[in-house]
Amino acid sequence: MNILAYCVRPDEVESFKKFSKKYGHEIKLIPQSFGPEVADLAKGYDAVSILGNCNANREALEKIKSHGIKYLATRSAGVNNIDFKATEEFGIKVANVPAYSPNSVSELTVGITLCLTRKIPFALRRVGVQSFALNGLIGVELRNLTVGVIGTGRIGLEVIKGFSGFGTKMIGYDIVENEEAKKYIEYKSLDDIYREADIITLHIPLTDDNYHMIGKESISKMKDGVFIVNAARGALIDTEALIEGLKSGKVGGAALDTYEHEGGVFHNDKMNEIMSDDTLAKLMSFPNVVVTPHFGFYTDEAVSNMVETTLINLRDFESKGTSRNQVK
Repeated sequence: MNILAYCVRPDEVESFKKFSKKYGHEIKLIPQSFGPEVADLAKGYDAVSILGNCNANREALEKIKSHGIKYLATRSAGVNNIDFKATEEFGIKVANVPAYSPNSVSELTVGITLCLTRKIPFALRRVGVQSFALNGLIGVELRNLTVGVIGTGRIGLEVIKGFSGFGTKMIGYDIVENEEAKKYIEYKSLDDIYREADIITLHIPLTDDNYHMIGKESISKMKDGVFIVNAARGALIDTEALIEGLKSGKVGGAALDTYEHEGGVFHNDKMNEIMSDDTLAKLMSFPNVVVTPHFGFYTDEAVSNMVETTLINLRDFESKGTSRNQVK
């Protein structure tokens, strides 16, 4: 299969070389992020590969359909950036990478939670200017807290296992209960999670139904001083409502590896630029907020798995007409 891979990072290049040879693909790698402006570059190819921050909207999909593209494989688990009404209309089959490395995201989740509860980034900034005082650095111990896990699938389960080592009480919510997770948690309703959890961590895909599920109403139901952790999708949280919760003290802190308007910012170097997003700038001004650049997935194992699974998906589309990771 002749494939055009968009938005290729330098760390993916070796994996593309290795696995394209293994699975018999011809691949061109380009750094441009997929979207309407560059969709015509796919002319002459059989399939395209994109990332989760690419813009696979109707206009872009219509352009690649006009060039005969039948397959689109995203090197990510999330697919909320893809217009599925358009892919169905245009006859474009889509596959994702649902299980690249659950450990990568779960380890990051536990890590940024510890950063939040023990004020590690704040301490490091102070030490950097030779302030070794303890005032303002008192933290809380996880074993004394209740962790509420929303989403107990592959990643959520690994998060639960990670927190279990700290002796925390854990409760969870999911539409489909995970029997393995029941060894560690008690399943509760969403409202119970909001009322009882000291830490709420999100591990669910973004859908129309859960857009801004953490908002003014849900925050009002939470414990005073609740910690909110998000290593899933940014738009699960209404950022303005979160900021109001932080300002009032209702929210004791937030650890965010993703942000609802991160496109064009996260995964880019903005060091010498003025922050144009006032909401993000405001969010980052809080000393009790940890923001990381959506890199929960970013380990050597996960990157390799994402590329290999993508190329397997495209091989299966070509040889079988379907893929076990096909998204409908």
